[in-house]
Amino acid sequence: MPDGVHGALVRRVSTRPDGPLDVTWIAAETPELPLGRIRLRWEPASLSGWDVTAHLLGLATTEVHLGSWPAATDDWPRLVRPTLYEVIGLCAALAFATEALDLSNRVAAV
Repeated sequence: MPDGVHGALVRRVSTRPDGPLDVTWIAAETPELPLGRIRLRWEPASLSGWDVTAHLLGLATTEVHLGSWPAATDDWPRLVRPTLYEVIGLCAALAFATEALDLSNRVAAV
């Protein structure tokens, strides 16, 4: 991870099992991030591989720990991809349902 960053924001997860994770670095001083985004952090593990963690940001008033993969191999994106893909899908469904509920409430108020 470059100096001055504290993680990476997941932008897109490929639908292919061996597909890429598109990420953007998050600067340490970044104040707030969009709701429902996933932050990844990886650091060299003590013996070998990488210690990887994923957090869901902005859910209610806090962030939620999605998972930890201690001492993951160098191919860790393939290991974490299924979890990230499912969570991104759930967040998209929740956002859609929230917008539909808001629209329904506005129509009912008219």
